[in-house]
Amino acid sequence: MNEVLRYILLIVIALFALTTVAAWLIWLERRMLALWQDRYGPNRAGPFGLFIVVADTLKLFFKEDWIPPFADKKIFVFAPAIVAAAVLMSFVIIPFAPGILIADLNVGLLFFLAMSSLGVYSIVLGGWASNNKYSLLGALRGASQMISYEVFMGLSLMGVVMLSGSFRLTDIVLAQKEYWFIITQPVAFVVFLIAGIAETHRLPFDIPEAESELVAGFHSEYSGMKFGMFFIGEYLGITLISAMITTLFLGGWLGPAFLPPLVWFILKTFVFILLFILLRASLPRPRYDQLMEYGWKILLPVALLNLLVTGGIVLMMDK
Repeated sequence: MNEVLRYILLIVIALFALTTVAAWLIWLERRMLALWQDRYGPNRAGPFGLFIVVADTLKLFFKEDWIPPFADKKIFVFAPAIVAAAVLMSFVIIPFAPGILIADLNVGLLFFLAMSSLGVYSIVLGGWASNNKYSLLGALRGASQMISYEVFMGLSLMGVVMLSGSFRLTDIVLAQKEYWFIITQPVAFVVFLIAGIAETHRLPFDIPEAESELVAGFHSEYSGMKFGMFFIGEYLGITLISAMITTLFLGGWLGPAFLPPLVWFILKTFVFILLFILLRASLPRPRYDQLMEYGWKILLPVALLNLLVTGGIVLMMDK
């Protein structure tokens, strides 16, 4: 019974923490973009503009929850929930610190890839159910982009699996006690980072919702909390990819003893969240065909070559 209560408490704390982080990332992004672009950013609503998050949340709650008369209503309502649910499920297998995780699955890495694949359905169903040409174009772009970059993401992780000998994330973290995998797998790290940016469709890879071409892409017809679910899913996705990079390449919770393991994990994750925001502030959006060519003509051969070299080195070391 105590074990069941412990898991329920962990789940409640994780849900509260993640949804809170997703909300405050809105403020953080605006402040960081303002800093890097030499402007003020939010500074009127409360100290340092912190209450802008409350204002945004209230706005989403009280906006008209409009469903277009030409939309497929059931799928239109269901689609936004998929992306948030899939990302939240992915956090189940992340070890934040020793003993602080919800499920220590022996196929944790495969579970993460499976959950990230479900996010495609949200974009496709949302765009298709809207019955709008811009939404449908954004959905088709999003599907091809996410499915393509999932391939490179999966291949980049196979080198980590070879070195750790496990799909379990706690085993992967413990395998980095002597040296982080970013040292032995720098190519895999770069491929995973690029694929992660494409998976979360953040700038410069926000092709599915390119406002200069598609109004707002797959969520053009959404408003109120349905739009808010897409929004929350995006910020949760940034946090998830940052946490996965920390776990797979930066030793997870491992660090000098003067800080608790959980603090090390949060600090490392925060660095990559800031990197995601900096990319938005600094890089232009490529054309859709350039994005796909970049993936299949550059990232795929690089990921396969890295896999081949890693496999060869592991075999030589075993001898």
